[in-house]
Amino acid sequence: MQTPNVTILELAAEVAELRIQLAESQDQCIELAVDAGELHAEIRALHEEVATLRFERASWVTATRHRPMLGAVA
Repeated sequence: MQTPNVTILELAAEVAELRIQLAESQDQCIELAVDAGELHAEIRALHEEVATLRFERASWVTATRHRPMLGAVA
């Protein structure tokens, strides 16, 4: 049977190791949150770019429907 002092030291060492692991996990969570924020901003910018391109395409399609084709026989 172990003495109470050894058990307390073992528990203290385990608690210290768990605190280190917790701090590492918290750092990883912060890094993930930062990455997620950057990706969210990039996705938002891409959505805006797609919307602009769709609008430009629709405008171009509308404009070309009202023009006669070049080289068409009248």
